[in-house]
Amino acid sequence: MRVLIAEDDPGVQHFVVKGLKEHAYAVDAVANGIEALEQAEINSYDLIILDVMLPGLSGFEVCRRLREAGLKIPVLMLTARDAVEDRIAGLDHGADDYLTKPFEFLELLARMRALLRRPAELKPSQLSVDNLTLDTAAQVAVRGDRRISLTHKEYALLEYLVRNTGRVVGRAEIAEHVWDEHFDPFSNLIEVYVNRLRRKIDAPKETPLLHTRRGAGYMLGPGGDISPAEGSSPGPPRNKSKSTGRRHDV
Repeated sequence: MRVLIAEDDPGVQHFVVKGLKEHAYAVDAVANGIEALEQAEINSYDLIILDVMLPGLSGFEVCRRLREAGLKIPVLMLTARDAVEDRIAGLDHGADDYLTKPFEFLELLARMRALLRRPAELKPSQLSVDNLTLDTAAQVAVRGDRRISLTHKEYALLEYLVRNTGRVVGRAEIAEHVWDEHFDPFSNLIEVYVNRLRRKIDAPKETPLLHTRRGAGYMLGPGGDISPAEGSSPGPPRNKSKSTGRRHDV
């Protein structure tokens, strides 16, 4: 899942970004409302965390403009102000939830999980494909009676594929939801992670679950006409972000 956080307090921003990355989220961070609005308009996010008191544009104004533009991304507001009027204002501007500083990081995670379960198709905390099961709260993957050891990024990729079971997802889509704005679209990092996942979840004599559609992308499912063999890799994802930096997350 890819998250945008707009927070002008460097300490709070670092604390939240570090914690979210440790829990397998891809995170982009900005420090003012204008950048937050720009990033939300050019990138695909699963959730946005907005501080209320942002320079440039307030969190309230950013949220209002996002809703006016028709963006239905879940928005969690952060604020140091605990007045009822402020909470009402945030909700009236289109926010989905409101968290007062200081807060416990585990509460932030719980509220994020709740918001991510809200779209039209309710997302349960336990996901299953064939005999593969993911516990999204504990971030644990089990196939049959075998627990699968995964890195944070491997888990993030697997969860995204499981949430899109039966549908071919291309590299661009994977990059937008599993990696952040610094992802190098010309790297082979996605292929590397797909191969790692395939080795871990598709043990010998087990029904292959992770398949490759040549030139299109990848699909998770128990069968079909998609070859599980790694073929020619799909083209590089479009890079909508203005960032030119490159970093490989492992």
